[in-house]
Amino acid sequence: MKVVRVIVTRPEPEASKWVEELRQAGLEACALPLIEMAPAFDAGPVQGAWARLGSFDAVMFVSGNAVAHFFALKPSETPVFNAQAAIKTRAFATGPGTHAALLRVAADPLWIDAPGSDAPQFDSEALWHVVASRVGAGFRLLVVRGAGGAGDEGSAGAGRDWFANQVLNAGGVAEFVVAYQRRAPRWDGAQRGLAQQAVVDGSVWLFSSSEAIGNLAVALPQQDWSQARAVATHPRIAQAARTAGFSVVCESRPTPAALVASIESMQ
Repeated sequence: MKVVRVIVTRPEPEASKWVEELRQAGLEACALPLIEMAPAFDAGPVQGAWARLGSFDAVMFVSGNAVAHFFALKPSETPVFNAQAAIKTRAFATGPGTHAALLRVAADPLWIDAPGSDAPQFDSEALWHVVASRVGAGFRLLVVRGAGGAGDEGSAGAGRDWFANQVLNAGGVAEFVVAYQRRAPRWDGAQRGLAQQAVVDGSVWLFSSSEAIGNLAVALPQQDWSQARAVATHPRIAQAARTAGFSVVCESRPTPAALVASIESMQ
């Protein structure tokens, strides 16, 4: 079956970036975000976390959005996550998107811990393999996360909680702070029509979040998904798509080359 188009479901601005990369690779792609981002309802906890940042050994960011919203409330121009910083707190990132977001806020690559570019997955488990040796009794971790939406971040939330449990099991302490809110998209008629057509016309849905799949099912509650096809960037996300009823689901690493190869294999 010929691929009509790729439906990119990531939140903006990541959706537009992925669309551009797929188009450069010769694929037809369009953005249909299934999660919207907004600042946290209460800025106080993030401001409090900034005031205590030096008390943590590391800050784990669950996504690029976590970085952007956390740094939007940074209290001053004082550098963090680099050699010039007054504190020695390190930044933890689960994948290349979060790593890139940290670079955009002037974090030094030498102060960022993340899975290597050749890691089979970009997730909390892969990050743990990188940092486990330095986590022990008394280690203090701050996890910067989002809140709201179906499943509380879906696969990302499960991985985040798993990582925090590893820290606790090693004798450390994990705290959480909500830096942003996630919510279901508010579609117009054209977007709803695109979604309904993409279910049956051979399009490939690109999922990087289980929560996005949940939001899609809520937006189209009576939809038959037996003709729908998807590429998912993590096994947990792929399972969520299969559970929702997608007939064909491929798994792929979330890199442009891997995604293009997976999508083309479905033609």
